[in-house]
Amino acid sequence: MDLDTVALHEFIRQALSEDVGNGDHTSLSTIPAGQQGRAKLLVKDTGVIAGVSVALEIFKIVDPALVIEILIEDGGSVHPGDIAFYVNGSVHAILVAERLVLNTMQRMSGIATTTNNVVKLLEGTGTKVLDTRKTTPGLRYLEKLAVKIGGGVNHRFGLYDMVLIKDNHVDYAGGTAKAIEAAKAYLKANNLDIPVEIEVRNTAELNEVINSSGVDRILLDNFTFENLKEAVALINKRFITEASGGITEENVLEYAQCGVDYVSMGALTHSVKSLDMSLKAVKSN
Repeated sequence: MDLDTVALHEFIRQALSEDVGNGDHTSLSTIPAGQQGRAKLLVKDTGVIAGVSVALEIFKIVDPALVIEILIEDGGSVHPGDIAFYVNGSVHAILVAERLVLNTMQRMSGIATTTNNVVKLLEGTGTKVLDTRKTTPGLRYLEKLAVKIGGGVNHRFGLYDMVLIKDNHVDYAGGTAKAIEAAKAYLKANNLDIPVEIEVRNTAELNEVINSSGVDRILLDNFTFENLKEAVALINKRFITEASGGITEENVLEYAQCGVDYVSMGALTHSVKSLDMSLKAVKSN
């Protein structure tokens, strides 16, 4: 998987600046300069690991001379006691990188694990799981990368790569049809070629969308299962369909069985449990 190294390196440098400040005085005061050592990334949970490739970039920026031996790649299944990688080199550099590597990998692995659980639940349904913009400020790239590693699909990254007309847009614009026409005119005037999706709250709004043109995807928000099935039948594959609103691991299969192409879940990124792991010194004999 190709990394956006520009965005990633900016994040790493900001995070290191926040953490290190004018120096890691604990390590500088207790460990001789130039001391070499070895550490291992020890997994303490069961799940899907994510962030190994990010950890490599963190180590590279902290000290390009660090040598990493990868044992488990991103997307691999892990269990307590597994070792994801070893890192060798300057002890000072390893300790500077330690917390950023762990914070990043623990959260990314939690997201990848949650996503993968949902992907497995959806096997055989034809429905795919999408992430949302309900991400941690400053961490969106990493959290959406973790969703991909877990087997999910990225929705729009931000406000700039898709027109997503939601309930507030519809209400402020004066209705569904007006919002769609305004969006079409805007895209044409600005020579933009990006997808258009619109959220509908009921059958009346859905019919307005079906009778309009210029929309690629319909977001069916907070529909009951019965109403969702009826809406999918009414759309009849003329638009890509997405269900959202209160979707969890407990009910996601029932949503998928209504026939939608996608389910979107904010829970993939906004309320996951991090995967437990630690970076431990490997003592020489």
